[in-house]
Amino acid sequence: MSASDEEHIFAEPWQAHAYALVQALTAKGLFSTGEWSDALSKSLRQRPNDDGTFYYDAWLAALEGLVIAKGAAPAADLATLKEEWRHAYETTPHGTPVELVRP
Repeated sequence: MSASDEEHIFAEPWQAHAYALVQALTAKGLFSTGEWSDALSKSLRQRPNDDGTFYYDAWLAALEGLVIAKGAAPAADLATLKEEWRHAYETTPHGTPVELVRP
């Protein structure tokens, strides 16, 4: 793999973060590599016509599902956090880093 190939492994920074989070949670023992593989496969099967464009969306859905199933975070808390990030993204001026500021 050339250096230029390495630069394009992830299309967006959040994809690299999701990848790293799976690696860290697997290493910590929250779920096994087999559980991860099963969850990701199930998530990908729910998108049968995807040409790979939404691969990391499936990755994120699988990760959220496992985190909830393992009791690491309640679904309601994840939904609230996602909404807070969506709001922060939508209200941040273009070109400014998006930051989540919680009261």
